[in-house]
Amino acid sequence: MSNPWRAASHRQRILRTFLPSAILAVVIAGMLALPLYSDASMTVFGVYNSFQNLATLGLLALAVGLTIIIGEFDLSTLGMYALGGILAVKFGETAPLLGVGVAVLAGILFGFFQGAIVAKSGISSVPLTLGGYISLLGLCHIVTDEKTLPYGNYDVGTWLDADIATIFSPRSLVVIAVFGIVWAAMRWTRLGRDVRALGGDRRASRAAGVPTDRILIGVFTCSSAFSALGGALFAYSTTAAKPDLGSAPFIFAVTAVLLGGTSLSGGRGSAAGILMGVLALSFLETLFAILATPAYVINLVRGGLLLLVVIVEAPDLRRRLTVMRARIANKGTGSGDHLDPAGSGTGTP
Repeated sequence: MSNPWRAASHRQRILRTFLPSAILAVVIAGMLALPLYSDASMTVFGVYNSFQNLATLGLLALAVGLTIIIGEFDLSTLGMYALGGILAVKFGETAPLLGVGVAVLAGILFGFFQGAIVAKSGISSVPLTLGGYISLLGLCHIVTDEKTLPYGNYDVGTWLDADIATIFSPRSLVVIAVFGIVWAAMRWTRLGRDVRALGGDRRASRAAGVPTDRILIGVFTCSSAFSALGGALFAYSTTAAKPDLGSAPFIFAVTAVLLGGTSLSGGRGSAAGILMGVLALSFLETLFAILATPAYVINLVRGGLLLLVVIVEAPDLRRRLTVMRARIANKGTGSGDHLDPAGSGTGTP
């Protein structure tokens, strides 16, 4: 006889697996059905804009998502995103690749430093990276003298945003390529298994011989480097670098990561899922812009999507609801029986 709790857990795992693609499919369906409930319609340029939004915030979301998968949380990514753009503008006026290289190198060094502290000291990454974000933000203001830095090499931005195959650009293709490399590494190498194991149970991973410290430092290094690269590409595209980008990019990134099926408790998530989460939110942003949707409606929709993800992610929600219903039914009938957490009935003496 099959265990109902095991069957419910299996169904929940399936739901978690297909939720990112299901959300993306619903958003795309809404875009295609736009003429049915509005005078407007989704254009090819609208799709291009959605992929440009992916190019702008995709690497930031990937950076945040990787640290969540290992059971940590890097709050400094937004600061490195801003600093990456500033360094690229300062050093890449005549040599764009040099500017990108300097930005990525700064990200590597800073990420390695943070990862080493977390790995060797065992402290929580949240307060550490919050301090890192504040420090980076202050550094950005010092370097720019609290002003927006212009980037005079307009040809670079024009080339990065030139359309390829109508809906892509060199910038969006670079970001998609980075996602592809990370996905392949986590899918087809031992690294991906070790990364998820680290997020699932660090002590057990260490006991099993997983090089937890090296993986943790490596993930933080990649997270910071990806943030810097994303900021550099964004600064070139907009021909300017700002010392403070506000919190909106980080909120977008975290939301996309959660919609992409990454668990806040760690141990589960993928680059493909994060990519689908970013695409779903990007298409949704374009859809809202076409419909001129009020800000409060946008927030309600975003909040509703996050609530859906939270409900699906709740590991014991179905079991607790079933037990609660059984207890209510037993009280109504005056029975003294109750259900234990495993779902089996036990009589009271």
